Amino acid sequence: MNNPLLEAFKTPFSTLPFDQIEAAHFLPAIEDQITATREEIETICQNTAAASFENTLEALEKSGKRLGIISGALFNLNSAETNATLQEVTQKAAPLLTALQNDIRLNTQLFERIKTVYEADQSSLSPEQKTLLEKEYKAFVRNGALLNEAEKTSLRTIDQELAQLSLQFGERVLDDTNAFSMLLTKEEEVAGLPESTLAMAKQLAEADGKEGWKFTLDYPSYVPFMTYADNRALRKEMSLAFGKRGFQANKNNNEETVLKIVQLRHQRANLLGYPSHAAFVLEERMAKDEATVRAFLTDLQEKAAPKAKAEWEEIAAYGAQHFNYTNIAKWDTAYLAEKIKQERFAFNEEELKPYFALPKVIDGLFEVVQRLFGLSFLERKDIPVYHEDVLAYEVQKDGKFHAVLYADFHPRAGKRNGAWMTSYRSQSAGERPHVSIVCNFSPPTAEQPALLTFNEVTTLFHEFGHALHGMLANTTYAALSGTSVSWDFVELPSQILENWCYESEALSLFARHYKTGEALPQHYIEKIKRAGQFQQGLQTLRQLSFGFLDLSWHGEESTKIDNVKSHELEVMQPFQFTQDEAENCMSTSFSHIFQGGYSAGYYSYKWAEVLDADAFELFLSEGIFDAKTAQSFHDHILSKGGTEHPMELYKRFRGKAPKVDALLKRAGLAV
Repeated sequence: MNNPLLEAFKTPFSTLPFDQIEAAHFLPAIEDQITATREEIETICQNTAAASFENTLEALEKSGKRLGIISGALFNLNSAETNATLQEVTQKAAPLLTALQNDIRLNTQLFERIKTVYEADQSSLSPEQKTLLEKEYKAFVRNGALLNEAEKTSLRTIDQELAQLSLQFGERVLDDTNAFSMLLTKEEEVAGLPESTLAMAKQLAEADGKEGWKFTLDYPSYVPFMTYADNRALRKEMSLAFGKRGFQANKNNNEETVLKIVQLRHQRANLLGYPSHAAFVLEERMAKDEATVRAFLTDLQEKAAPKAKAEWEEIAAYGAQHFNYTNIAKWDTAYLAEKIKQERFAFNEEELKPYFALPKVIDGLFEVVQRLFGLSFLERKDIPVYHEDVLAYEVQKDGKFHAVLYADFHPRAGKRNGAWMTSYRSQSAGERPHVSIVCNFSPPTAEQPALLTFNEVTTLFHEFGHALHGMLANTTYAALSGTSVSWDFVELPSQILENWCYESEALSLFARHYKTGEALPQHYIEKIKRAGQFQQGLQTLRQLSFGFLDLSWHGEESTKIDNVKSHELEVMQPFQFTQDEAENCMSTSFSHIFQGGYSAGYYSYKWAEVLDADAFELFLSEGIFDAKTAQSFHDHILSKGGTEHPMELYKRFRGKAPKVDALLKRAGLAV
């Protein structure tokens, strides 16, 4: 059969021809390009000329380009628009791709050529070339190049199993998420819920041919239900359903999967000479080692704990006084916190939603980015997309094509929860990037456009910060481009962009009532700023608990864990104010560390918050749209990717190393 993945893409900017691609095309295309990539590697190895940067490192960097595009498309679709057939294809493709990577990284001839270049005089290489050389040399060593043949065989087996287990983990979480829904038919059952939430729930029920209101575990449905529903018993039902994903007595149970992933990661680290998976991972991060991460998390814990305790006591007192709750459960916290916030700041976040219609927020975001970095966005209907909900844009800079942006905003059955940025094609010399942002925002209804919560607005800006990192990359090599940076640095561009959501100068560009066009009143903007510090003690402890849990799964003692639930309880209990629920477990759906790339790296969200708060102070002092500051952030951070050590890039932008003070001040945790 003709395979569009193996033909020239006759589309605008050579984008993927999603309108022609079927699941059946992926495996043959991947197998074809694995063969082609092996031939490219063999050509490098058999080159009779002395090993040089050009004939070895550059040649290696350019190899497998088409394979990367095809496999990237497969894994991206498996997250954003999957089905049983695509999942089956992905499960078959993953071990093939892992085997190829192992064959490359464990290729003795290839490594000897790289080692020759690495040990030779590097004075003629550019800083970027030196970085690529060091990155590739380390990548080979860290992936088994120095192992003996028996050890290499063991590594191959471990890597193949890990690749399949990670996919399996994510599929099971998605299946459990999709398996639960709650249909309510009585007015009293939905008391307290906002009109926009009810309209969405009614639409979901109608799609099933039912009357009433349908609620699911997708965030746009789950979060408002837990925040506003007056019916405590139903909040409990929803909460327990969400918390037991991957932890039920069904085919989707992830307990053994978690233990196996942890065990294999530890074995792999030991095989490579590291005491733990955390030690292996952190060697290549800004933090460098587990002790540094623990010290960082512990310091923040000590600073946040007193405020968190006071905030919890306020919640407990409020629940007792106003609802006669003698014991605050986890399904009460968001509900009670929202009640307190409404009283304290005299506004309900639902009051803000009419001012944040998604189309208007997108326009405003584009305007913010245009003012800062000179990008403009033209929607293109002729660029093929993988689902009718997806928007495609031609991104221009100085009137010329600069990048392709895909935007996928609303939940559906084949899409995992959460929000993320990804790439379909990385930037490199002569190649412009194709990037995508994927979110799960409340969809439009028959009566109104998609109206965002303020939290969803900041999520959009966050993911767009990642997209900017990809779109504004200006490097020679794709391996160092865009978000190909230390994992604890990658969140800086995303988290710093969230700050513009709190500034009236930026909000005035897009925060307008979808019916009247009225600008968001100034008193709301002031309340948003003040509410930004609301319960930051508890929020900080929550994030820190996830970081500590992640480290516990990947430290030296991880192989001694034999029960997922009891281990999690032991680690998390010091951070919890509610009692444990026996049928719930977070680890079995902790996709960041067991499916995504955050293993031994969840701390990086807080680490990057220190960077972003410190960096944004410069914008505040010079003006949030100051051209000189924005240009400096572009030149030293966004365009550089992973071409230099992140701390050097940061100090070049900021003029100094970051301090935690700005974060503590912003969060209201400063003493």
